[in-house]
Amino acid sequence: MAMEKIDKLDKQIMEIISSNARIPFKDVAAACGVSRAAIHQRVQRLIDMNVIVGSGYHVNPKSLGYNTCTYVGIKLEKGSMYKRVVDELREIPEIVECHYTTGPYTMLIKLFARDNEQLMELLNTRIQGIQGVDSTETLISLDQSIKKEVPISVEAEKAEP
Repeated sequence: MAMEKIDKLDKQIMEIISSNARIPFKDVAAACGVSRAAIHQRVQRLIDMNVIVGSGYHVNPKSLGYNTCTYVGIKLEKGSMYKRVVDELREIPEIVECHYTTGPYTMLIKLFARDNEQLMELLNTRIQGIQGVDSTETLISLDQSIKKEVPISVEAEKAEP
């Protein structure tokens, strides 16, 4: 199935709504110089194409008492255990991301803990207790300096002759 073309207007719309998902479509339409109906149709098409995924609000973990953001590299006894281990990791609510990776780890997870005591319990009991987990390496994030979406590059297209 061939992917439909994403044009300059689509990119302009995505650039606007990715910086403020709550912006009214009438304001997006005004910025793009098209009708509100056109914006609605374009956004719906981008959702249907799986270009725009998800929507909603992002909750600040610290506001809920999760003060420690941690990345954990996990080595498995065998890579073939990945799917089973992921199923068990899904049962740990503090884990917010899991990636199957190349390099020194079989997988990399991101989790939030309330404090170092909870982190130690999650690591020693929950994660390292999963059959097939050979070892873990923990990196605590001291500060998140950058968080953004991938570049949409509307400006680069405007600069082209």
